[in-house]
Amino acid sequence: MQVSAAAERNKEPILGVLRQYVDPRRRARALEVASGSGQHAAHFARAFPLCEWQPSDVDRRCLDSIAATTQAQGLSNVKAPLYLDVTWEWEHWGGIPPQSLDLLLCINMIHISALRCTQGLFRAAGHLLKPSAVLITYGEPRVGSAGHSCLGGTGPGKWHASGEAGGHASQQQVPDFPERGTLCFILQLC
Repeated sequence: MQVSAAAERNKEPILGVLRQYVDPRRRARALEVASGSGQHAAHFARAFPLCEWQPSDVDRRCLDSIAATTQAQGLSNVKAPLYLDVTWEWEHWGGIPPQSLDLLLCINMIHISALRCTQGLFRAAGHLLKPSAVLITYGEPRVGSAGHSCLGGTGPGKWHASGEAGGHASQQQVPDFPERGTLCFILQLC
């Protein structure tokens, strides 16, 4: 099992944001993209026992860690980790039916991956999320060789999702997050 100090530090603040959008008393389906060590998947699955949690990653070592972490904790609401490359078309995302997800969560991927990964994530969100479901991303916004900013800055605001009727996105600076300058981006389909 892999252990991430950052995941340990930020799992509670992220859970606080998730609680604003996921009702622990209702059944829900969540896909976590780039699940890494599996610590977040395990923590959030415990907090939302009626939520079917689907972790995923493109790194085979992470898939092994996710499986080990969630199995060690005996979490029956966590599915086997899915090998997922976000640059694939949404139809190839493990057979997830269109408009079937209540939550799409992506932690610490956007700022360290190629722009095509972010584009794939947002494109898939438009197909896989139910109406009024949310895409939540978390990470440190930066511009440069290590990452990019698809938002064009870090100030608060709202944007209409390009090409998506009725969608809106809000960018929130969450002061309780332990990493300085960390950004939580929430896209809710309407």
